[in-house]
This record gives sequence, structure tokens and C-alpha cells, in this order.
Amino acid sequence: MADIAPDVDRGAGYSMRGLQGRVIDGVGRQIIGREYAPGDLLPKEAELTDEFGVSRTSVREGMRVLAAKGLVDIRQKIGTRVRQPENWNVFDSDILRWHSEVGRGDDIMRNLVEVRQIMEPAAARLAAGRASMDDLRRMDDALHEMVANSTDREGYAHADVEFHLAVYAASHNVLLRQFGSVVADFMYASFNVQQATASDDEVFLEDAATHAAVFNAINRGNGEKAAEAMLHVVLDGKNALIKALSDQRDVASSG
Repeated sequence: MADIAPDVDRGAGYSMRGLQGRVIDGVGRQIIGREYAPGDLLPKEAELTDEFGVSRTSVREGMRVLAAKGLVDIRQKIGTRVRQPENWNVFDSDILRWHSEVGRGDDIMRNLVEVRQIMEPAAARLAAGRASMDDLRRMDDALHEMVANSTDREGYAHADVEFHLAVYAASHNVLLRQFGSVVADFMYASFNVQQATASDDEVFLEDAATHAAVFNAINRGNGEKAAEAMLHVVLDGKNALIKALSDQRDVASSG
């Protein structure tokens, strides 16, 4: 996934550098990819040190990070067991990334857009009553970038994410802002998939116009109109995502 400029640190606060990072990334990806199923015991420390070429200390540190992410449960004299998916911290940026890397991103994308249906209209409604001049300028700048990048899908996706982050920020609700920052990279991936169905540049300009309706409602201080316009944006994206994922499956099955 491409990096999106964050409002705040989207990571879980754990460094992925160093030898323990090799363990975190490797085992985390294996768990998300279901090489280890929920309830399975992970290999013993000695096996993991051999597999990843690290010390036992690095393995232990890596396991502690994975436990903090909700992926594993460490029990003395029993071992390290994979936890059930409902216990995973699915908004952790590494866990989101691993889903995409192991080919399980489709389910997360669908779940994400459903959560956005709930969160983003609420953020837009709050933004209509709380947005500062700087907030409005940020949204307006993102809109101009969307229009300017109507022939550049990657550039458009970046500007699209920036608009949504600006709305979350303008809500001046720290939890909504944090949610937007956490899922920004996955929104970018989702937008890229959605836009794969776009037939021409006019589609992007029409999409930018629906975002402009959100901005105009926020700028006028009309919370209900802002929420309604944002729901329209999210639902349009949801329909495009469903179609794009269906098209991808059809291509894969025919190949």
C-alpha cells in the first residue's frame, strides 16, 4: 500500500525494526494467512529462532508485541496459542496490512466500508458545526487536488483519502480522527480497487462533485445535509467496490 500522510501515528506504537520485527512480521502474516489457525499452538522458541534466524530474546519480544495486538495468548508452561479473530485488534495498521499481503484484503475492505457508513456521516455532521477556517481550507485543497488528478488514478486516490481525513479532523473528535488515521492506508487501497471500474475521466469528476456536496454542506454549517451527502459518497464507493471485487473474481476464475 502506498503511504498516506498521517494526522497522527497510525501504527500500534511498536517498532517493526530490528530482529524482533522479523518475528513480528513473519508470524503475524502467518497467523492472518491462517498458516496457524485460531487455537493452534505456535512452534516452540527454539524452532522460531531457527526459522527467523534470531535470538530467543527477539522471539520473546516479538511474541509480546503480537500478544498486544491480540493475535496470541502467551501461557507459562503451555506455550503461545493463536487467539480467535474476534480478539484481534483489527484496526492495528500491521494487521490491516497483513490481511492485504496474504490475499485476505477483500473481506476487510467490505467490513471497512460498512463501518465508514456509520462513522463518516457522523464525522461530517460534527464537522458542519465545528470546522475551523484551516479545516475548510484543507478540505477545499483536497477537492482541488481531486479535480486536478482526474486523469491520474493514483493521485486521485491520494487526494480522495486526504479529503476524508480532513473531514474526520474537522469533527474535532479525537476518536473519529484517530479512526480515520488508522484506516487511511486501507482506504487508499479500497479507493484504488473501486476506481478500477471507472470507464473514463468523467467518472472521477462526478465523484469529485459528490465530495464537493459534502464540503458545501459543512461550509454552510448544515449538519444533516453534510451527513446525507457523506453517506451518498460512501454508498457510491461501496457499490463501486462490490463491482470491482466481482470483476476481479471473474477475471481470476476465467484465467
